[in-house]
Amino acid sequence: MKKILTTFIIFYISSIQIVNSSDNEIYKKIDLFGEVLEKINKEYVDEINQSESMDSAINGLLQSLDPYSSYMSPEIFDEMQTETSGEFGGLGIEVSMESGVVKVISPIDDTPASKAGIKAGDFIVKINDIQVQGKTLSEAVDLMRGPVGSGIELTVRRRGEKKALIFNIVREIIEIQSVKVDILKDNIGYIRLTSFNENSSNQINKKINELENNKKVNAYILDLRNNPGGLLSQAIKISDFFLDNGEIVSTKSRKNSENRKWFAKKGDLTKGKTLIVLINYGSASASEIVAGALKDHKRAILLGENSYGKGSVQSIIPLKNRGAIRLTVAKYYLPSGKSISEVGVSPDIEIEEETDNFRIKTETDNQLNYAIKLLNG
Repeated sequence: MKKILTTFIIFYISSIQIVNSSDNEIYKKIDLFGEVLEKINKEYVDEINQSESMDSAINGLLQSLDPYSSYMSPEIFDEMQTETSGEFGGLGIEVSMESGVVKVISPIDDTPASKAGIKAGDFIVKINDIQVQGKTLSEAVDLMRGPVGSGIELTVRRRGEKKALIFNIVREIIEIQSVKVDILKDNIGYIRLTSFNENSSNQINKKINELENNKKVNAYILDLRNNPGGLLSQAIKISDFFLDNGEIVSTKSRKNSENRKWFAKKGDLTKGKTLIVLINYGSASASEIVAGALKDHKRAILLGENSYGKGSVQSIIPLKNRGAIRLTVAKYYLPSGKSISEVGVSPDIEIEEETDNFRIKTETDNQLNYAIKLLNG
């Protein structure tokens, strides 16, 4: 027990700067933590796993900062690295923790979660009859993992629904195809971007050039609905494809020396053609950077619903135990100087969704059909 406590104290002291005026207060808190841990170990009704308790304490410290900071054990960190390779088994949802339960940022197109009807903003309150309340995000995500082909039951609370919704989903291999392109009626180029991975900008660059070489396309729709985001570098490159100049995004961190700004280079791949960007509550992070930059520069008309509001930068910091922490290190700011955090990007034309079906050319998609009508005058 003393060894565990000593390890935690060393970790805690090494991870904070102790200012002279607060020395005594911090040491008192460390002593208090040790006392509480000792009482739990001696008095709690069941025998506890001390290692898991320490993991929970570390994660609790990080989760108290914001919904996106968390601790990853060596096992979870290893699984995360496997998943980011682009093909993995799972449900196909991007999640965060809010009010003690798992909140869906966005389901990914054509994945089990999306097909089952999971929506952005849903709160997952039970996983296979296990209450999520009181668990960490990592623990909840671990419960959702399982062998490909195995089933899982999610109990969901949804805005506007009085009763909980039950979804039975079968886990699958998730293959992320981030770009889909088509030419809609009246020669409108349609680009559907589902995530910002390492190849997204190259795929969009290639597809836009193909559409431009067609010489029939006279306007574009960029569909960012239910896009949970991804790499900042990709958001910057894709924004740049539609801009000739100006600031795209800036980040501000604790240290002024680490603040950064990114600017567009000359050359709009679409040659200034009319552009409509579709967004909804599932458009988050990198999606909001692109939509916000194009709106601020009056390069595009934003149509749909207010976006999610995830305007922070997380960094994965490896630890000595081969685990890692996901830590918020900066916040995004649009060219206008506005922060995206908890506010999101508002559309120029607000149209609520009436369907979960984002397939192109569908007659039931009122947002897409309105965009087509708008482009055709």
